[in-house]
Order: sequence, then C-alpha cells, then structure tokens
Amino acid sequence: MFSARRHIRRTAPSARPARLTLITGTAVLGAALTACSGAAASDAGSGSGHAAGTSQAPDTRISVNLQGSGATAGKPVKVTLADGKLKTVKVTAAEGDALTGRISGDGRSWTSDRVAAPGTEYSVEATDTRGGTDRAGFSTAEADKVNKLTLAPGKNTTVGIAQPLSIVFDNPVKDKAAVEKTLKVSTSNNTEGSWGWLQDYSGKDRVDWRPKNYWKSGTRVTLDAELDGINSGTAGGWFVRDYRTTFTIGRNQVVKIDLDRHRLALHRDGKTVMDVPMSAGTPGGEKASWRGTAVLMAKEGTINMRSETVGLGDAYDKMVDSSMRLTWSGMYAHAAPWNAAYFGVANHSSGCVGMSNANAAELFEKAQVGDPFEITGADAKGTVAVGNGYGAWNVSWADWQAKSALS
Repeated sequence: MFSARRHIRRTAPSARPARLTLITGTAVLGAALTACSGAAASDAGSGSGHAAGTSQAPDTRISVNLQGSGATAGKPVKVTLADGKLKTVKVTAAEGDALTGRISGDGRSWTSDRVAAPGTEYSVEATDTRGGTDRAGFSTAEADKVNKLTLAPGKNTTVGIAQPLSIVFDNPVKDKAAVEKTLKVSTSNNTEGSWGWLQDYSGKDRVDWRPKNYWKSGTRVTLDAELDGINSGTAGGWFVRDYRTTFTIGRNQVVKIDLDRHRLALHRDGKTVMDVPMSAGTPGGEKASWRGTAVLMAKEGTINMRSETVGLGDAYDKMVDSSMRLTWSGMYAHAAPWNAAYFGVANHSSGCVGMSNANAAELFEKAQVGDPFEITGADAKGTVAVGNGYGAWNVSWADWQAKSALS
C-alpha cells in the first residue's frame, strides 16, 4: 500500500554519539581552524599566545540546540556559529539521510527544514566563510509510542474517477494541523483538491484528499507524507517514517442506479455501455439501499454473505458471485439469481443491488475500483455517510474544504 522514503538507524536512548563535547551547556568540538591563525612558530618563546601586531584566531565553534544522547525529537535542528558567517552546514542521520535547511540572513545560524526524528543519531558539520570547520553530534530519544497508517489506493494502481486519497491512522491524531502540513499531493495536471478529516467507519481517525470534481482520466497522482518526527498528540504517538504512494486515474466511468426505475447503467466517456434491470434494497426499513454517491471500494468476487454481520439476524447465509463492495456497512452490487422475479420490477433485497449472473459478471469485468455509483430514487434509507466507504462526494465542496485542519 505504501513505500518508505527515509531509512535511518534508530538508536537506543543510552547510546552516545561520537565526538561530542559539552562546554557550558553547548554542544561544541575543538575548532579545526585553517584561516587567520595568529600563532606562528616564532611566537613560541615570546611568553604570549600572539605575536605583536597579530590578531586572535576567529572563533569557528558551533552550538547545536539539540544535545546529548536523549535529545527531544520533533524540533528543527538549529546550528549557531560563535563568530563570523556560516558557509555550509550538513546534518546527517547515521544511515546517510541528510536534513536540508537554510542559513539565516546574517549568516550566523542554520535551521533545518524538517524536524529531528525519534531514536536517530545525527552528525553535524559546519564550515564558515573563512575556511574554519567544526563538528558536533547528538541522538534523539526513542519514541514512547508509535503511530502508523494505512494508505489507499495502493501504490502504482489505476483507479476510477471518484477515488479519493485516503489515510486511516492506527492511533488518534490530536494535532491534525501538524500532520496535514506534511501531506503533499502533486498531480500531473494541477488538479484542485482538499484534505478533509473524518471518522472512519471503524472509529479511527481518517483524512481523505478529494478533488473538487471527478478526476480527469490519465491524471497521475503522488502523495509524499513527510511524517517522520511528527508527534500526532496525546494517545497518538510519534510517526517514525515517511510514506509515499502513486496512482493513475483510469477510464472515465460512472455507474448510475435508479432505485425507482429498478435499472443500473454504466456510462463510459458519456456513452451508455450497459443498461440492465436490477433489484435493490426493500424500502421502508433497514433493508433499504443507500442513496447518493458511493465509490466502488473493492471487487471481491465470490464471497460468503451472512445477514448477522450487518444486523439482519439469520435472513441469509450464502455464497455470492461478482461481489463489488460499495460501503463498509455492507452494501454491494452483485449477482442475485434467486431474486430474478424482481429485476426491473421492484426493490426486494436486503440492501444490495442485485442483477442476473450474466449482467453482474459483465459489470464486474468492466468496473474499476474508484468508479462512482450514483444512486438516486425515493426507495432509500438515507445518504451514504462520508466515512461509510468513500462518501465524500455527498458533501458540498465548501463543506468538504471546511473539514481541513488548515482551513
């Protein structure tokens, strides 16, 4: 489902970085000065460290805001020069990954773009404009709790025009703004979209990125989640890695289900590819189907469906072919030959959209994960909720944008 981008060595809290000297609370090493040295060999017997008329060597010492073997993670690394101006700064994790950063306008300090990650050993090397060099090192404390996530869609997949980019977190995310700031979405055609926070059907915190309108076919989408070193807040824990996924938008397809006419139609590029009779959920109770826009979550094929798993007692227990999941609550489109008398006539199922074996198999073959199923009609029990599958399309664009932690 995802791939890591940063591979760094995690160290135990007791490990001490090499070559670290503490001087009055500041991480400093002896300077390797190569410029403006005033101590010539002839000065050795003068009784003074400096020959008459010479200037004292410049101070190339650096100080680092994070120190020792148990430094607090989640903070940018700041390197400050005692005197003069910095030329280069390298802050490198033990396994070779470097933190990028910027030198201040006055040249005296450098600050990393990203924060220090938990359980990581770093080395620091700085040079100044006069040729002096200094080095230091530190390691951060291990994370007391780790948060992980699940990404959808899967890496290098091709999906339909309604598929959101969806992230479900293992633990609660209290600092949603801090997390959202690290989630970078790029597209091949500058698609407009927004993150929105919601509660997944499982009860976990979730954030989805959906475009303002359906995706355009052929769009290439990339997520870079630079989460390593971010604290998700109380009870959530630290993220200790980055995540990356890419996917492509496939054919322009929309499935339209008319509950009142008992018909299902598949449209591709605006043209009707299928138009078949079906029977949906029995109206008037919990067996009714949902209306609104659902998104094809998975093509599960032949599965065992049992009524007790969706709160309908012992109404059914059977193997079902060509099963296509539309919601977490158990609404599918699938083959339902036992219900043939009602196809095109009445809604008489336990909530799913049933078709003949042949029609269901054809739809199963042609449909894509991520295709929208636009369901209309009076015979429904309500609208698909945002967390019940991918129900974000049932929220206005303005309301969806308001769900961003950065709005």
